[in-house]
Amino acid sequence: MRRFRVPRRRPSRSSIPARLSPSSPSSPSSPSSASSSGSSRAGSPSRGALTVWRADFTASLVVFLVAVPLCVGVAVASGVPAELGLVTGVVGGLLTGLLPGSSLQVSGPAAGLTVLVYEAVEEYGLGTLGALVLIAGVLQLAMGALRLGRWFRAISVAVVQGMLAGIGLVLIAGQLYALVDAKAPGSGPANLAGLPDLAADTAGAGPALAALAVGAGTIAVLVLWPRWRRAARVLPAPLVAVALATAVVSVLDLPLARVEVQGLLEVVQPPGGADFAQLTEAAAVAGALGTVLAFTLIASAESLFSAAAVDRLHDGPRTDYDKELMAQGAGNTVCGLLGALPMTAVIVRSAANVHAGARTKASRVLHGVWLLLFAAAFPAALGVVPIAALAGVLVHAGCKLLPVKEWRPLWREHRGEAVVLATTAVAIVATNMFEGVLLGLLMAIAKSAWETSHVHLEIVGPDEPEAGPAVSGEAADGEAGCPGARPPIRVRAVGHATFLRLPKLLDQLEALPRDREIELDLSGLRHLDHACAAALGSWEEQRRGPDGTARQKAPSITP
Repeated sequence: MRRFRVPRRRPSRSSIPARLSPSSPSSPSSPSSASSSGSSRAGSPSRGALTVWRADFTASLVVFLVAVPLCVGVAVASGVPAELGLVTGVVGGLLTGLLPGSSLQVSGPAAGLTVLVYEAVEEYGLGTLGALVLIAGVLQLAMGALRLGRWFRAISVAVVQGMLAGIGLVLIAGQLYALVDAKAPGSGPANLAGLPDLAADTAGAGPALAALAVGAGTIAVLVLWPRWRRAARVLPAPLVAVALATAVVSVLDLPLARVEVQGLLEVVQPPGGADFAQLTEAAAVAGALGTVLAFTLIASAESLFSAAAVDRLHDGPRTDYDKELMAQGAGNTVCGLLGALPMTAVIVRSAANVHAGARTKASRVLHGVWLLLFAAAFPAALGVVPIAALAGVLVHAGCKLLPVKEWRPLWREHRGEAVVLATTAVAIVATNMFEGVLLGLLMAIAKSAWETSHVHLEIVGPDEPEAGPAVSGEAADGEAGCPGARPPIRVRAVGHATFLRLPKLLDQLEALPRDREIELDLSGLRHLDHACAAALGSWEEQRRGPDGTARQKAPSITP
């Protein structure tokens, strides 16, 4: 056995108390020493606070530079005015950033909800988006108050990865059209089916090829810029990519589509009674309910999983999941009142915040201040940004949602989880977000039930020869002790007997010889559901007929 020796930690010189003599000049009785020590103690906390403030201030600028292109890109991809993405980012910084929960993660509009928001706006209109987000925020507040935040950690990781993969595929398929300044057909299957025609149309169109070059260049910068670590610490890759693309388009005067600017006050439209009434119509109730639940569950799950990931990046206070869920709910409630996009905690901005050296929540609050100043003072700056560049940013973000690196080890070690992941992703692409996630959860539950319902039969004595008058073991009603009789076959069931394993269990029992007595022992079962109990009872009654015998050694477990 290896022994590990832990070195004793030597106290620093400043922490070792000095031995003072009454006549020493540094004695506590000396007024000068008392005043100097008091001033040093008073100065140390102020210097520490200044250091923390400087770190948070610098980190807030980095997060702001990362958030601007992402907020605008998510809004444009969602089919809403670009300013609404900035509004959600401001609320995520100023309100959610102040509330307790997670200390360093940053909230705002996320690519994970882009597809769902686009479908909701297409179906119900922009005015009802605020009503949907408001109801989702209230549900999040209720779940946090009921302390349901911790239960989101019980969601299968394969379902979450499949959800993100499905979102990424739909996002990429839709943004490939924006990458060449074309309009997407709409739904996920339609976007995928239209890609061959899109490629053919792009090959013969000069403006489309120019837009493709700008979008592809944006993606190239996003991939290559982080490798230049010294520069990446100063300027984040999304800002550099969009700024370079905007400069190239402006210098060459390329005829590309640009972001439409309406003004911050013009786009903020609180939902009215007519918007809520539209959602309560008979034809829209089911769809609106599914959209609200999808907003609530996906935003909550993404935020809490992001919090768990951020906690692994720093040594500060851990996340209180229930308080974080309430903070996200408060943010979405205000976003709904303003008619803005829904928010989640975003891992890209959160990781940038931690890596930039943030110490407290002041960094994320300040990033909201910078977003507000930018949206209020420089809204016209958005009008020069080419949409192809924002599409490149979102295509890159969609690719990062695909679990490419995790797929191979997951398939080797947990094939069932890999099937759940793939099924969830395909279902989201083929149907919609809510139905895909619901199917993934049902598959995960079925897989877990199948894996935990292991039951096997331990069969002893089927090949024993005929015995004489003395037979070891108990005699059944005196018949086993007769000359030429054979001992009973002992069958012991072990494990969890559920209806999922019932066909195989009955096949094994019915394959036993019908001319031998069966001694069935159920004491090894840890669980016996009603279906198995009824089926075993029926089998036992049949074996007591003229063609066979059976008896039970141990009583059945109450299902």
